[in-house]
Amino acid sequence: MRLSGPNARALAARLAPAASPLRPRLATYATIHDEDGHAIDRGLVLLFARPHSYTGEDVVEFQLHGSPVVARELMRALIACGARPAAAGEFSRRALLNGKMDAHAAAAVADLIAAETRSAARAAAANLAGGLAPEIEALRARLATALEDLAAAVDFPDEVPDPDRARLAVTLDEIVERLQALLREGEAGRIVREGVSVAIVGPPNAGKSSLLNALLGHERAIVSEMAGTTRDTIEERLSIDGVAVRLVDTAGIRAHAGHLEAAGIERTRHALETARIALVVVDGSRPPSPEAVALLHQTRGRERVVFFNKADLGDGARAEAPEGAVWGSARDPATLEPLRREIARTGWGGTLPDLERPHLASVRELGAVADAVDALGRARATVGSGEPVDFAVGELQRAFKALGHVSERIAAEEVLDGIFSRFCIGK
Repeated sequence: MRLSGPNARALAARLAPAASPLRPRLATYATIHDEDGHAIDRGLVLLFARPHSYTGEDVVEFQLHGSPVVARELMRALIACGARPAAAGEFSRRALLNGKMDAHAAAAVADLIAAETRSAARAAAANLAGGLAPEIEALRARLATALEDLAAAVDFPDEVPDPDRARLAVTLDEIVERLQALLREGEAGRIVREGVSVAIVGPPNAGKSSLLNALLGHERAIVSEMAGTTRDTIEERLSIDGVAVRLVDTAGIRAHAGHLEAAGIERTRHALETARIALVVVDGSRPPSPEAVALLHQTRGRERVVFFNKADLGDGARAEAPEGAVWGSARDPATLEPLRREIARTGWGGTLPDLERPHLASVRELGAVADAVDALGRARATVGSGEPVDFAVGELQRAFKALGHVSERIAAEEVLDGIFSRFCIGK
C-alpha cells in the first residue's frame, strides 16, 4: 500500500514507529499500528523521498501480509489520521504534473496495465520508456528553422533572400514522410492495444459455431444440424501473432425467421457493422444459397475474410468463390492455419512494425500528427506552385502547433481527464 504527499513521512512515523527515522530506499521492518496504537501487522516500510519517487513527492510504501482485512485496517487507520483514498490514476497524474513523465508516458501506464497479449505489453513498455517526444521535438525544430528563415525574409526583404525553394521542399517532404510512418506505426499499435474484432457471419448451418470452437480449441458454442441454433452473439478472444482477436459468433442470416431468431439476426447485423473484419462463412459443399449470395455482395466493399466451409463434403460452390477465399473444413485442423494467416493479413497486413520503440498511442496524438501532415501537404503545394514562399507560413505554423500537442509535457485538463479515466484506483 502506497502513500504519497507532503505528510507521508509523518503518517508513517505515527503508524509504523521505528527506532530510527526511515531512510530513503531502505526497507525497515516494523510493527504497523492503527490510529489508537493497536498492532495491525508486522511488515516492511520503505521511503522514496521526493523528487526521486514515482509521483515526485514523498512516497511511503507499506509491504503487508496478503490479507484483505490487514489492508483494509491500514487504509482505515490512514484515513483516520488525515489521508484520503487516491482517485483513479492520481499517482500517475501527480507524476505528470510534477514533471516525472509526460502525457504520452502516462497513457502508456494504463495501456501496460490493460495489456492482454505479450505484444501489447511490449508496445506499452516502449512508450512508457519515453523517446517519442524527442523525435517530435526534432521535427518541430526543423519546422522552426524554416519558419525563422521565412520570417527573416519577410521582415528584411532587402537583406535576407527568400529561402531556397528546392531545399525547403526537400525538408517538408522528409518531415511528412516521417510523420506518415509514425501514423502507420501508431495505427498498428492501436491494433495491438485494442485487438481486432471479427464478426463470424453467414447463413444458418454454414458451420459458424463449429468454426468458432475450432479456432478457440474448445467447445464454446452449441453445435447442431438444426438451422437457427445460435440465437444470440457469443464473444470470445484468442491471440493471432501476438494480437488479441475478438471473435463474435452470430446468428445465421435468413429471410424467414421466427421472433426470437429475428432478434438474433438483428444483433448479427449490428455485430457486422461494428466489427473491423467480417468472417463470412459459406457452405462450400453446395451452390450458395440466396442468403449467402446476398451476404457476399453486402460485404464486398469492406475488410473481410471469406471461408468456404465443409469442403470435405464437396465443392459445389467453387464457381461462386471470390478471389482470395479460403477453402477447408472447420473439422480439419489443417484449415485453421491459412484462415489465421488471412485474418492477420486482412486485419493488420500480416506483419506488424517494430513496436518496441515509442509510437503514437492515443487518438489525440494520432489526430495531431494527421493535422500536421495535412498542413505540411498544403505548405508543400504552395512551395511547389511558384507562389511566394511566405504564403506557406500559416500552414507551417499550424503544423508546428499541432506537433506541440504530442510533445508538450502539460496537456489540457480535459485531455488529462480522458487519459486518467482509464486507470485503476490509486495507480
